[in-house]
Amino acid sequence: MQSDPAASRAARPTANGAAEARAGRGRIAFAAVLLVLAMGNSRAAPGPDAGAPAAAPLPDYSAILSDPIRSDGDRKTDERRKPLELLRFAQVRPGMKVLDVSAGGGYTTQLLALAVGPDGAVWAQMEKPRESFDKRLAAHPQANIHLLVRPFDDPYPADAPRLDLITLILNYHDVANEAIDRDVMNKRLFEALRPGGHLVLVDHAAAPGSGVRDTKTLHRIDEQLVVGELQRAGFRVEQRSEFLHVADDPRTQAFFDMKTPSDRFALRLVRP
Repeated sequence: MQSDPAASRAARPTANGAAEARAGRGRIAFAAVLLVLAMGNSRAAPGPDAGAPAAAPLPDYSAILSDPIRSDGDRKTDERRKPLELLRFAQVRPGMKVLDVSAGGGYTTQLLALAVGPDGAVWAQMEKPRESFDKRLAAHPQANIHLLVRPFDDPYPADAPRLDLITLILNYHDVANEAIDRDVMNKRLFEALRPGGHLVLVDHAAAPGSGVRDTKTLHRIDEQLVVGELQRAGFRVEQRSEFLHVADDPRTQAFFDMKTPSDRFALRLVRP
């Protein structure tokens, strides 16, 4: 899948000593962030019952895409991922607290961290360590990125600062393929946001009414199924976007078997 304060469920694999060391560093880094927030840092995110902070101006997203820390591989990926449109749709602003669910190799995480700037923070959630993610940060460290190794049905600590934004990019269909209670996961995501905070979700579109039929074979999922599951958790759909829509995709192939980009849907949902 691409797609720290570690609780007891967040233990990392112990068979590999290097993985244990990375886990320790991730837990220490996240604990340090929480300590600063607890000591009254003036830039701390509001608690669960606080109102939305004053919105900062939108940054120059084009300059973010041109940042020299981004790799040539990322720039090639940009052609099909359309990161400029994604950042605009997500309305990422400096100072935001963001959770990137199923961060994978860190393509989206790095973009988010550049957009929120040094006064913001991005937590990259994954179920187990990813070598590609570690290599990305080793090549270009970003102090505002914090690794968060936790299961999908408990992706963010209940006692951590509430978030302004959560992203889940191209991986909800993969979550559907695992033994994960998505209702529990979605409720945890809802609770992790401050009131007025947003969840931005992008995935490969399956045929309408197909539900989870194609998640394993075609790696696609029915948009309306996703919307219904998120609404059940308390989210409200604020906007849908077609910046990744491909009208002539018959939705009969897995996206990785296609020579052209797949049809993808994009949702921005809000916690009322």
